[in-house]
Formats: sequence, structure tokens, C-alpha cells
Amino acid sequence: MEAFGQVVPLILILVIMYFFLIRPQQKKVKDHQAMVEALRRGDEVVTQGGLIGKITKVKDETEVEVEIAKDVKIRVLRPTIAQVRSKTEPAND
Repeated sequence: MEAFGQVVPLILILVIMYFFLIRPQQKKVKDHQAMVEALRRGDEVVTQGGLIGKITKVKDETEVEVEIAKDVKIRVLRPTIAQVRSKTEPAND
């Protein structure tokens, strides 16, 4: 019985760590993946480097082309998109 009393605080600490550290981080990663998968042409995005631009082309499942200034386009990896500022309708060709 005494050994069980020594293990209870350890189990309690692990449960608290799960609910306050691990679970929120997993939710954040899941939300980011959903945001990255939903990227489309015309969305205004912010990269992790702080660049703000508009998606002009979705190249494939790993890259997008972002226009950061008039006639200045860069290729960006999808996971490096930190935030979608405005969801717009895709531009028509």
C-alpha cells in the first residue's frame, strides 16, 4: 500500500502534463495542418518569416506561389505558412 502511495503523485503529474502541455500542442498541430490543406489561390497569407502576400498558384501538395509585391512572386513551402489573413474566392483564369 505504501508503494502505491508513492506512485500516485507521479501519475497525477503525468495526467496534468498531458492535459496542459501535450493535448493543446496536438490540437494546435492538427489545426495548422487543416489550415495548410485548405490553402487556395487568392488567400492572403503570412509566412513564418513575416512576409505577407497573396497566393497566386498552388503548385502541388508541398508548395505554393505567393506574390509579395507587384510582379514579385516567391515559392513557399506550405508548412511555413503561419496564418491566413483573409480567405477569398479563388481568382478565375
